[in-house]
Amino acid sequence: MTATLDDVPDDDEEADRALLDRAARGDRVAFGCLYDRHVRPVYWQAYSVLKDDREAEDATQDVFVTTWKKIRTITVVDESVLPWLLVTARYTALNARRSRQRRRTQAEIDDLLPARSAVEDEVEAGLIRAEIDKAVGALSPVDQQLYELCVAGDHTYEMAARELGVSHAVVRNRLSRLRTRLRADLRSLKEIS
Repeated sequence: MTATLDDVPDDDEEADRALLDRAARGDRVAFGCLYDRHVRPVYWQAYSVLKDDREAEDATQDVFVTTWKKIRTITVVDESVLPWLLVTARYTALNARRSRQRRRTQAEIDDLLPARSAVEDEVEAGLIRAEIDKAVGALSPVDQQLYELCVAGDHTYEMAARELGVSHAVVRNRLSRLRTRLRADLRSLKEIS
């Protein structure tokens, strides 16, 4: 036989304990009565912590889900389940607020950090620069100067030839060999990685 609203005791002090006992035996009508009786104070307790309607509603729902799950272990104080519900509402709301703060903090950190692909690209570019520097360091002193003037710098072949005291053709030929060598070094780096 299923309990009905007519089966609920009239005396409020006895009603919570009786409703809780019935709900613990699976009586959803009794649980609904407990919900209807205490949802407003539970909501306001959650709202006092969260200061947000939607979050307080979510916390209130969580409180009653927790109540249903723990219904056999709830401590009734002065024949009322409300003190237990209010304490549960407060802790549920505090947990929700901490969770919200963690999400905000993580979002702020995420906004400050560069994208993962940007970091990976920067690391890869640094490795390539290091390999180029290593390859340039292995060049003859004249070829290093040509690299600095024409490849890394903004000198034309003519300007580099005048500065180094060589012909335009020498600059062009040496730079051609230098670029070929650097490409080969970088290609071998790419094959290794």
